[in-house]
Amino acid sequence: MHIGVLTLSLSIGYADSLKDKRQAIKSLVARVRNKFNVSVAEVDDLDAWRRATVGVTVVSNSAVFATQVLQKVIDYVDNDANVVLDDYGIELL
Repeated sequence: MHIGVLTLSLSIGYADSLKDKRQAIKSLVARVRNKFNVSVAEVDDLDAWRRATVGVTVVSNSAVFATQVLQKVIDYVDNDANVVLDDYGIELL
């Protein structure tokens, strides 16, 4: 069993309140969860208005497949107009 963990550091430039930020992140989390069948949650920077850290996990019997899914998530988030992908990290367990 292989577990892929992706950590995304995001910026939300237009967010002027936590409500704006949470709306953007909630939408992104739901779209990623539905499109890629992965577990997604905001894991850090909970009180920062314009920053968010989102964790994504996938479980698979193939490390290659887990890496491919996480790479597709990275590409999807990078092309999202509501957030800016500042940094990311992938870890396989």
